Amino acid sequence: METAPNPAGAGLLFLREEQLRLAQDMIFFAYRDLTGAADAVLDELGLGRAHHRVLHFVGSRPELTVSELLGLLRITKQSLARVLGALIARGYVLQARGARDRRQRRLSLTEAGRALERRLFEAQRERLVAAYREAGGPAVEGFRRVLRGLMETDTRGLVEPEPNRDARR
Repeated sequence: METAPNPAGAGLLFLREEQLRLAQDMIFFAYRDLTGAADAVLDELGLGRAHHRVLHFVGSRPELTVSELLGLLRITKQSLARVLGALIARGYVLQARGARDRRQRRLSLTEAGRALERRLFEAQRERLVAAYREAGGPAVEGFRRVLRGLMETDTRGLVEPEPNRDARR
């Protein structure tokens, strides 16, 4: 007779090191496998994961400034300049001066950039959809809570819905 897996939440108050290490392994493997599909697209274009992150954030936050992007990515200006320069040179990202503050550099995706960002998203979408369907609604909500718990407090506000965020898109 086959035994059912432990119910969700069983033993959570007494997490042992091996359970935490298993969770860490799972996070590493999930990240590797989720990014693998997008990596294939990036490789054929001679781009990397840093380019993907820039495309993602610029695409999801129109008129994002370079300084805001630096804060989101937590990378050096030098690293961003290299990645952003390549995306601008290839025609994926536009950079324009701010209307009020001319020192600001506002970023947006070109039509080619939007198409590439969409292609990268679609490469990962099916894996996310399949995993969410397999886990079910309550597990998805629990997963979001775990991810939120892993984020630093100041980062949480970047992914939590703002009252008028959808109206700006």
